[in-house]
Amino acid sequence: MLSGLMNFLRACFQPSSEGDAHTGSEAGGRQDGLLWYKDLGQHFHGEFSMAVVQANNLLEDQSQVESGTLSSNEFGPYGTFVGVYDGHGGPETSRFINDHIFHHLERFTSEQQSMTVDVIHKAFEATEDGFMSLVGRQWPMKPQIAAVGSCCLVGVICNGTLYVANAGDSRAVLGRVVKATGEVLAMQLSTEHNASIESVRHELHSLHPDDSNIVVLKHNVWRVKGIIQVSRCIGDAYLKRAEFNRKPLYADFILDEPFKMPILSSEPSITVHQLQPHDRFIILASDGLWEHLSNQEAVDIVANNPHTGSARRLVKVALQEAAKKREMRYSDLQKIDRGVRRHFHDDITVIVVYLDSNLMSRASGVKFPSISVRGGDMHLPPNTLAPCTVPKEIGGT
Repeated sequence: MLSGLMNFLRACFQPSSEGDAHTGSEAGGRQDGLLWYKDLGQHFHGEFSMAVVQANNLLEDQSQVESGTLSSNEFGPYGTFVGVYDGHGGPETSRFINDHIFHHLERFTSEQQSMTVDVIHKAFEATEDGFMSLVGRQWPMKPQIAAVGSCCLVGVICNGTLYVANAGDSRAVLGRVVKATGEVLAMQLSTEHNASIESVRHELHSLHPDDSNIVVLKHNVWRVKGIIQVSRCIGDAYLKRAEFNRKPLYADFILDEPFKMPILSSEPSITVHQLQPHDRFIILASDGLWEHLSNQEAVDIVANNPHTGSARRLVKVALQEAAKKREMRYSDLQKIDRGVRRHFHDDITVIVVYLDSNLMSRASGVKFPSISVRGGDMHLPPNTLAPCTVPKEIGGT
């Protein structure tokens, strides 16, 4: 019995072994303290690398790579789906997106028999509706779920086209080679929705002309209603539906004046990019990376190093920068536990998707083994709510 118990405990605490992603797998990565990583995997159009570092008590970032058929039937089209979901207020919304958005995309692709902007819009809408239904069911027992939300960044590669859909302030950046010089330049593909951006504040004012407090400068940070920085996201029901903006929700989340129309939106901004042979890779990451690295700095790191471990390399440089800003050593930062770590940096998720020009010419109807990898491979107990942070402490999201 003792030996059986020891084997059980050893299995619980032993790091998972590294290996390529495999059919139906949600694992395939390694754990190193608060860092999870998959240094290299294969997708329909090349290779990919993933890394996630936890800062919050519960990991609020979720992510996934799905490659193979993008439809609920086996006949395709085939391609690659990448998602980065930066949660706030708890992990429920980002986990819900991770569980549902790709399946919605498969269903709508099957209905339309192709990948389109409309398919992606519908997948976002269905995911939002599903989470709002969940909030309605859980509200009587767990009203704080109404204050949980997530940014949602999605990249889809299909038929030589890259679709980037974003609601929130995560970011997708393309690394593109300049033929004349061989230099790799950064090209931002996503549109961000953060009140720190002047155009976002203008948009909010135009949508809410009668609300002089739709954006408020608080502690030198622009926030929607003085609460949250992002203007678009999945979830955050308390700022979309008035029936959730009341007690027993924490008083800090309840607005002084009732609202008639949603304050936040789940509508993604979508860009469509026709991929070219000189497009080498895409970096998709939560804002935890971009608050420490510029687009070009991140592209330079990826371009000037091997494919293997590229996402982990970006995370490490971001953490080194975070440590430097606090005048401490990187090695000392690594010793700080989750929860406390959030005072130094956010959860950070990075996915680097390499584009092989030879594979890019592969027809979207060519079969490819289904790949499914989830960043962090976190399996939290269902319906677990993280301690709810008062609105004034909510960071980028």
